[in-house]
Amino acid sequence: MHFPLLEYDPANPAIIEPAQVFKRLDTMPEYCVLCFFQEVIQKVCAGAEVVKHLKSEIGPNPVYALHVQNTRIAIAHPGIGAPMSAAILDELIAFGCRKFIACGGSGVLNREIAAGHVVVPDAALRDEGTSFHYLPPAREVAADAAVVQVITHTLTTHQIPYTVGKTWTTDAIYRETPAKVARRKAEGCITVEMEAAAFFAVAQFRGVRFGQILYGGDDVSGETWDPRGWHKNASSREKLFWLAVEAVVRL
Repeated sequence: MHFPLLEYDPANPAIIEPAQVFKRLDTMPEYCVLCFFQEVIQKVCAGAEVVKHLKSEIGPNPVYALHVQNTRIAIAHPGIGAPMSAAILDELIAFGCRKFIACGGSGVLNREIAAGHVVVPDAALRDEGTSFHYLPPAREVAADAAVVQVITHTLTTHQIPYTVGKTWTTDAIYRETPAKVARRKAEGCITVEMEAAAFFAVAQFRGVRFGQILYGGDDVSGETWDPRGWHKNASSREKLFWLAVEAVVRL
């Protein structure tokens, strides 16, 4: 092989297997929302039960349990970037979670997607490295169509406008060049983020349900970057979290 990332090995178990390192917890909910918005987690989970602390060199990462509609739901921050997010998802699966919705922000490749507009990815272009360790080489990975349908039904129920489309998952936010953006747009990508392809790959490999909800953030569709104050959109971020909670309960 010319490139290591193309040397897919389906062997299971691996030398370090999450289910061997992290034992299943009877207290871990089946349902889980992975929320990229730390300020939302701190607000809605203040005083909530802590089921587990995930650990890494950046410090402890609490997994909370919320009671919503008579259902216990795990709430956790998935970290940033495909490698960490994939590892956290894999660990939560080992602990007992089986149904996941992630909510986060994304850059947009189409300036007509307004800041705060909801996007539901139905596929991800694999321009990162992690997914190639979970699935055979391919340019894209599809989302779970049934989960996408649950998410869009939830959004429709609340009369929230949304767009379904392909996202571009990249490892390098500072290497989104004009030529690459143009190429991704030509392939049908409407957003760019750092985790979706890895999430979809891990979910397929482990046989769990997973979907993602994004909101339009900064605009990288032109020659210059327009941040659009995307990370300050507090109301959209908390609203997206509660939509993710409602959707995961429907799975």
